Amino acid sequence: MINGLFVMDPLERIHVEGDSTYMLMLEGCRRGDSVWFCTPSDLFILNGEVRARVQQVHVQQTEPYFSPEAVTEKALGAFDVVWMRKDPPFNMDYILATYLLEQAPSHTLVVNDPRGLRRFNEKIWAMSFPDLHPPTLLSQNANKLTEFVHAQQGRAVLKPWDGNGGRGVLVTSKDDRNLASMIELLTENEQTYVIAQPYLEGADKGDKRILLFDGEPVGAMLRVPSKKDFRGNMHVGATVDSCELTPRDVEICHRLGPELKKYGQIFVGIDVIDGYLTEINITSPTGIREINRLNGVSLERDLMETVIRCLAHHRETQ
Repeated sequence: MINGLFVMDPLERIHVEGDSTYMLMLEGCRRGDSVWFCTPSDLFILNGEVRARVQQVHVQQTEPYFSPEAVTEKALGAFDVVWMRKDPPFNMDYILATYLLEQAPSHTLVVNDPRGLRRFNEKIWAMSFPDLHPPTLLSQNANKLTEFVHAQQGRAVLKPWDGNGGRGVLVTSKDDRNLASMIELLTENEQTYVIAQPYLEGADKGDKRILLFDGEPVGAMLRVPSKKDFRGNMHVGATVDSCELTPRDVEICHRLGPELKKYGQIFVGIDVIDGYLTEINITSPTGIREINRLNGVSLERDLMETVIRCLAHHRETQ
């Protein structure tokens, strides 16, 4: 039995039908583990010790899904594993939380490692693999962004560098009379960075989410855009289909695996469109429930076993 703390959004915001954190908490309770939760704002440091206002919670498959007990105060060192599962935005509050989590004692494993969470932006990290990543411009300069779009043979995509869930993603082209206005709005008059990429025609067939546990691929799903929206995000109407890993997918995973392990990123979801790596999701990846349903597996059990192995290795090497 292990003591596990989930640093996450408030329980009342969790939509259990598609939430991976819920599945992990449920698996912890199934195993007989001690499951606790708090929000990032509950973390604090007192006399050099990082502590939190926490609640033990009993999690079940039917309503009420969460039954929390009274609030108490504990040091993070009281827990074997601390899961950082706060959803984006990745802002200064999130960064501050990683600083606090980094102060957890050496016998406590933080998943994912807060130093890696803070060091790597999910979109920009993918750019460090240029042979796996589509041609990309990151800039706040309107002229450069316009030139990039004009250089494309077909359509282009503009999106915020720090966006999530498809927010602010726009498809345009060199003939689009709204192009200048789009760039003006997205860059906030050249004050904010924007990503420009060619529109990958294979995106119409789906955006593949691949989950990796400790650097190894364990499952995938294809998010297929609806006829009314080009974005492959489920909350805007995309559907989810089963899929296999292609040789290109395997190549991408094998390239990323050692880097993910090196920086302690144990639970990761990467996005692949038309054979190109587009994002490395490390802050709060999801997809467990959908892949379970499509493939008849229980990835939350596999991930728990992976984390327990990582915990043992972590303590051996301290």
